[in-house]
Amino acid sequence: MVFDCHTHFARETDITGDFLFDARHAWGKDYRIACNKEEHTAAMKQCDGAIVLALDAEQAGYYVPNSYVAEYVGKNSSKLIGFASINPNRPSPERLLEEARREFNLRGLKLAPIYQFFNPTDRICYPLYAKAQELKMPIMWHQGTSYLRKGPLEYCNPVLLDPIARAFPDLKMIIAHIGHPWYAEAVCVVRKHTNVFADVSALGLRPWQMYNALLCAVEYGVEDKLLFGTDFPFFDCNSTIAALRRVNSVVEGTNMPRIPEDIIEAIINRNTPEILEIV
Repeated sequence: MVFDCHTHFARETDITGDFLFDARHAWGKDYRIACNKEEHTAAMKQCDGAIVLALDAEQAGYYVPNSYVAEYVGKNSSKLIGFASINPNRPSPERLLEEARREFNLRGLKLAPIYQFFNPTDRICYPLYAKAQELKMPIMWHQGTSYLRKGPLEYCNPVLLDPIARAFPDLKMIIAHIGHPWYAEAVCVVRKHTNVFADVSALGLRPWQMYNALLCAVEYGVEDKLLFGTDFPFFDCNSTIAALRRVNSVVEGTNMPRIPEDIIEAIINRNTPEILEIV
């Protein structure tokens, strides 16, 4: 099976302000980030299933409501799994997470310190993590860089997840994009903690970084904890699979080590819902 563990879904009106301005500054004035229902549905024909992520980052200009994601995935629940997003800065975020699970049947939690402006290690966030562990809702972390100029880079290094993993050993967590550009730190956290994984989404645009991130995971023996994801609509399954299968091209004609093809195929065909226990 090909399961995409990292897809986004938004209306044009959900992405505004600083986020949209900075995205266009980074990628060009015509850059479009939003992805409507029809576009998402069409792209999902490339895979057997996918996680669809909400994002509660209103202050940054990126707000996709839990209810909107729930309504969409509910119409195709045999294929799509929704993840809630709750900004830890909101009052009683643990109560909001419980509501997202009970009322909307969302199965995980998306957090992004660089977009939600919070320090992952701040103890004020721990009740939210505890509730996620209690409800068996994995946390998908955008624990990496971004072009958002107001976003706090000091909160983005994957090493900051180590104390959380120590405090909540039964909480499954996924470090998106292998924590780019801090892939070595991400791999160290993944190796150290049984319930911490990483996804390979959004690395196809940077083949040298993808190669080094995968090689680092292989050298540390955690290649079986890498999950397939695309970061749709930025990438789709076909382009991400193609990027993975040609990753060794960057070292063609050299004595540099190659990523074994069986490892690449195992990533592409990993049964993520079973691993995260969200089936």
